[in-house]
Amino acid sequence: MKLPTVALIYDFDGTLSPGNMQEFGFIQAIGKTPEEFWKLSNCNPEGQEVNSILSYMKLMIEEAEKAGIALTRESFVSFGRNIKLHKGVQEWFSIINQYGREHGVKVEHYINSSGQTELIEGTHIAKEFKKIFACSFWYDESGKAVWPAVAVDYTGKTQFIFKIAKGIMDISDNKKVNESQREDEKPVPYSNMIYLGDGVTDIPCMKIVKMFGGNCIAVYQDSNNKQKETAHKLLKQDRVNFICRADYSVGSEIYKVVTTIINKVKAEDDFAKLQKKKGNYVK
Repeated sequence: MKLPTVALIYDFDGTLSPGNMQEFGFIQAIGKTPEEFWKLSNCNPEGQEVNSILSYMKLMIEEAEKAGIALTRESFVSFGRNIKLHKGVQEWFSIINQYGREHGVKVEHYINSSGQTELIEGTHIAKEFKKIFACSFWYDESGKAVWPAVAVDYTGKTQFIFKIAKGIMDISDNKKVNESQREDEKPVPYSNMIYLGDGVTDIPCMKIVKMFGGNCIAVYQDSNNKQKETAHKLLKQDRVNFICRADYSVGSEIYKVVTTIINKVKAEDDFAKLQKKKGNYVK
């Protein structure tokens, strides 16, 4: 009998990692501080409106060229190896996968981020995700990054919620995702989704997941007052179901919430199958 699937969908910066992924090697390599880099990125030309994601990606290319750094997929991946992760993240996936197996649930993990795919691919946890939905660069014939290929802003992230539900792993697809599909045919029902994020840029995704019956968790660090305030605000505004400290260890708040949701999904799936089976005996 087919097992129910639970999809854990993670933002990355602030959610799985304590900072922005560019701050763990790349920014230092171009001779800037994080404050200097983001100030430049957010400095829009007078009279022009600029997408913040395209702005930081453009700046990465320009500053790397000034510093004499060849931006290739390999160099991005090497920077990604330096990215720090929150407590327990490294072991989290195998622990939750095992919990799912022991309780009759298939667990899948996805990244849904405005960060950079190539940097995430350099982390030790990259192999844990069924799909990484994030920004990426266009590379020329020599393998050098020359232009943003995919730019994902906070509203653009919502498309991947629909793709995950329908089992579409092609980040550039814009046809299948808009095709009608019955709820009982979706590989991952919205009610089986758990979205983990840390800030206001996650609100559109949280709204969709929660609206369709899924669960959302706002993650915060005790040492980050702004992040903590945001998490409490999201809960007060009913944007999320839970708020949890950024600790993914066994027995942590996140562990207890996620495992309880897994149990709930399994129980509801068993109940639905029981109802269907009972209906076969009704004369």
